Amino acid sequence: MCACLQGYDLISIMEMWWDGSYDWSVGMEGYRLFRKDRQGRQGGRVALYVNDRLECMELYLGMDEELTKSLWVRIKGRAGTGDTIVGVCYRPPDQEDQADETLYGQIGAASCSQALVFMGDFNHPDIY
Repeated sequence: MCACLQGYDLISIMEMWWDGSYDWSVGMEGYRLFRKDRQGRQGGRVALYVNDRLECMELYLGMDEELTKSLWVRIKGRAGTGDTIVGVCYRPPDQEDQADETLYGQIGAASCSQALVFMGDFNHPDIY
């Protein structure tokens, strides 16, 4: 686990195939794990490890995160600084327009924060 040795604050994983049978082996000491599993389907899951030194909580933006295979976490800023919203997303190549519109809405809601970090596997022809 090079990430632990390097001391990264955030580690994201997209398009993973974990399910409940892997719960015993996915934890990393010094990190809190957030994950979004796709119900009844394989692949396309997302996860985010956040360093234990950071105060954080999972966000629900009031939109269908399952439809967009996305995960949102608020990281509390230090005194005098704003919070940071971190989004992790897997967008399948054949995603429907409705899911894209929902994802755009989530990004818009999350961008109200002072800082936004958005990462993912977008599979979109216009994103390089």
